[in-house]
Amino acid sequence: MISIIIGLILLMLLAYKGWSIVWLAPLVAGVVALISGLELLPTYTDVYMQGFVDFVKAWFPVFMLGAIFGKLMEDTGAAKSVALWVTKVVGKQRAILGVLIGAAVLTYGGVSLFVVVFAIYPISIALFREANISRKLIPGTIALGAFTFTMTALPGTPQIQNLIPMQYFKTDPMAAPIIGIVSGLIMAVGGYFYLAWRQKQLTAQGDVFTEPKQSKDVKTEDASSLPNPFLSFLPLLVIVVTLNVLKWNIIPSMIVGTLLLMALNAKKLAIFLPSINQGAQGSVTAIINTSAAVGFGAVVKAVPGFEDLTNFLMNIKGSPLISEALAVQLMAGVTGSASGGMGIALEALGSKYYELAISTGIAPEAFHRIASVASGALILPHNGALLTLLAVTGLTHKDSYRDIFFVAVIIPTIATIVAITLGTLGIY
Repeated sequence: MISIIIGLILLMLLAYKGWSIVWLAPLVAGVVALISGLELLPTYTDVYMQGFVDFVKAWFPVFMLGAIFGKLMEDTGAAKSVALWVTKVVGKQRAILGVLIGAAVLTYGGVSLFVVVFAIYPISIALFREANISRKLIPGTIALGAFTFTMTALPGTPQIQNLIPMQYFKTDPMAAPIIGIVSGLIMAVGGYFYLAWRQKQLTAQGDVFTEPKQSKDVKTEDASSLPNPFLSFLPLLVIVVTLNVLKWNIIPSMIVGTLLLMALNAKKLAIFLPSINQGAQGSVTAIINTSAAVGFGAVVKAVPGFEDLTNFLMNIKGSPLISEALAVQLMAGVTGSASGGMGIALEALGSKYYELAISTGIAPEAFHRIASVASGALILPHNGALLTLLAVTGLTHKDSYRDIFFVAVIIPTIATIVAITLGTLGIY
């Protein structure tokens, strides 16, 4: 137990300091192995790498296809076209709501979070300038739309945080729709009202829109230079429909969505190869980061003291959904990655929770949805997606983390508690 605790503390502190999880995870796994009395080299080659390779084997096609689709959506202008249309419909005076919905539509359609950030930011600058709203609220607004309810809660989302639990609980992307919709509404509505309140507070203090220092780099897209928004929306719709209505596997769903996107933008044939190459290369970094964390989870599972940790979690009073949520949320916070943290927790404890689902009568679908929701409920300052968001917007933790903490930690945690309650009551 002590070795696991030391390992988790090291992982969190060093990740916060900016150490890459790619080499930090095996390093800390080695520390855990040494303290636990395991042989270092066999633990690395047989245990750590087995967990690492198993995750790559299962999920690399999804990561690669998702990254390629997202890059093509970005480079063809389709992502910006959809986002710009949504924000125009909502109206410039409701800038926060427009940016929120734009980010949510792209995320739920399968566009990667990082692409959403790059696509939405220039639009958010234009809208916030028009409405005279402080730029400090841009990161919180994008985080709410892309990093919370559409990533984890809404049933059917093709984001990886909703797909990983399927292999552990034998479920599908639509698992526990009632829990997902209720927790998603709590995050979306609660987060929006918080941000609207903060807008009024900042405006009353005289904190309104100021031009970003890198304003010359922020390109405000004219709708006339972008593809048709309705046609651009079709590939997103196709992925969601084929995945959830036709019950296709995520791989053919992503392939069909990508091919349709390319067909609709055939005039931009010259950009396809560079975009596909860049997307594929980017997917390698993403899956390596997550697999490194999953390998750490495999080592934790092999430590003699793991049984004590399991007993501690399983003996938490109340529903086993509580211990699952705590394990996933803690690991996601420690690793700075929703998918990586979930990978650690479910690699170590997923089979135990599935057995509990069968023995207690709590639906495996409830375990799936709560693992997903909990994975996005602890976005700490060292979170990788958050650091990218702040870098793109040119803002700091001091400027915006307070608001991100409310919309991406406090409110999602409340949503997780409600989700646990519903699951325990058999409402899913």
